[in-house]
Amino acid sequence: MSVRMVLAFISQKVIAVLLGPEGVAVLGNVRNVIPMISSFTTLGVFNGIVKYVAEYKNDKKELHQLFSTTAVYLLFGSIISFCVLFFGAELLNEWLFLGKFNFIYIFKILAVSVPFIALNRVFDGIMNGLTAYKKFVNINLITYAISILFLLIAVYFKNLGGALVAIAITPMIQFSIVAYFYFNTLKEYIVLKELKFVIPYKNKLVAFTLMSIVATFLGEFVNLKLRTHLMKNISEIDAGNWTGMTNISKQYLMFSSAILTLYVIPTFAQIKESKQFRKEVIRIYKTLLPLFAIGMLIVFFTREWVILIAKTKEFLGMMPLFKWQLLGDFVKVATIIIGHQFLAKRMVKQFIITELISLALFYGFSTHFIKTMGAEGIVLAHFIRYILYFIIVVYVLRKHLFGDNDLKEV
Repeated sequence: MSVRMVLAFISQKVIAVLLGPEGVAVLGNVRNVIPMISSFTTLGVFNGIVKYVAEYKNDKKELHQLFSTTAVYLLFGSIISFCVLFFGAELLNEWLFLGKFNFIYIFKILAVSVPFIALNRVFDGIMNGLTAYKKFVNINLITYAISILFLLIAVYFKNLGGALVAIAITPMIQFSIVAYFYFNTLKEYIVLKELKFVIPYKNKLVAFTLMSIVATFLGEFVNLKLRTHLMKNISEIDAGNWTGMTNISKQYLMFSSAILTLYVIPTFAQIKESKQFRKEVIRIYKTLLPLFAIGMLIVFFTREWVILIAKTKEFLGMMPLFKWQLLGDFVKVATIIIGHQFLAKRMVKQFIITELISLALFYGFSTHFIKTMGAEGIVLAHFIRYILYFIIVVYVLRKHLFGDNDLKEV
């Protein structure tokens, strides 16, 4: 994990030096599009794959039904995504780049990358579900390192256009590496010739589709809207500073994301009693939250050095953003730990309602505060959002957290 953080730091530094805040903002828009494509192309089945592979990894019949359904989902999602990206390239270019750049060809390259984006996501879900932690981390590190190297070469020689092409092509490179290393493991669980064009798991996976559309697709869409709002109404520099802040946030939250994906969902999925769930949450809180609190305090008090080391002097406008971003991220970690119970127990209605409220709070507070505070308004909204979201999630999961009853999948 530390190696991955170092690689991410190097890439962000080079990009900041070569592209500046304005280029970082533009790059941020495209980076928001990738998860949206991934979510729609797979129809959001990633967490479902993690859950059901963890539960049925020794049941080949169940896995066959799961992967047959997944294959149909991928085919449908890939066709729709390809058409939108390829034939809607001009409109997407105008929307994302505000008519300042002509990167129509980027969306056509992304259209070709669509099935690779989907397959990478599915393979990751399978390995997460198998809890093959060591192999998963090592292979992902190799993939990430090659992708970063490719991105740095492209941005060095071709500037912003090169960076965007690299981002668009990277899924193909990642798929090649993942397929090579995972082949023997995957063929034990996926027998391609036995897959059928049927969807026996549609009712189970549709829940995760709905949850992913809300959490990932709409979440990234809100980020895109806020960044373009900043670029239009405040400045591209402010948009670049906020993007730089979120990039730094992603780096120090990388550790928590890995733990939550690799450990929390499979663990929560197997917990059958509220007492056991409460005990596990307390154990995770005691282990992780103090470490994050210390790490975030260090980041806050060294924030100027962090900016100069990770970015450049052009990004010193990020200084006021750290306080609210760090506070918001701490509450976010505490919230999503218990919030993963929605995914583990397939609590679709509860998840969707709370996520929609969260996104509405974030967008509403952000657009309000941006008027007087610029980019700082978004990070303040980020903090307020997660305070309120934490309270809502605790209330919704009150029987799981404070009750004494059996926990059944909804």
